[in-house]
Amino acid sequence: MDINKLMKQAKKMQDDMARVQKELEEETVEATAGGGMVKVVASGSQKILEVSIDREAVDPADVEMLQDLVLAAVNEAVEASKDLAAKRLAAVTGGAGMPSLM
Repeated sequence: MDINKLMKQAKKMQDDMARVQKELEEETVEATAGGGMVKVVASGSQKILEVSIDREAVDPADVEMLQDLVLAAVNEAVEASKDLAAKRLAAVTGGAGMPSLM
């Protein structure tokens, strides 16, 4: 086993992972709830970038429904972002079961 070769491979994987994480900051995913009345956009690094709420979703008599829609859209966006990150990082690690970086 050549330790220098192994060290170079580890360094390349580390550099590739850093590159992918930077790219994920620029990628976005979108999720909706309530038939599109609430839309959430998140980055590939799980940051919520935008929340849009259709005026029809705002009913002062039913604030709980709006809260549920926002929560559902945010959770869906975060999950989609995690899935995107996992796919991108798996391409770098070859699916080697690397620990989560998120």
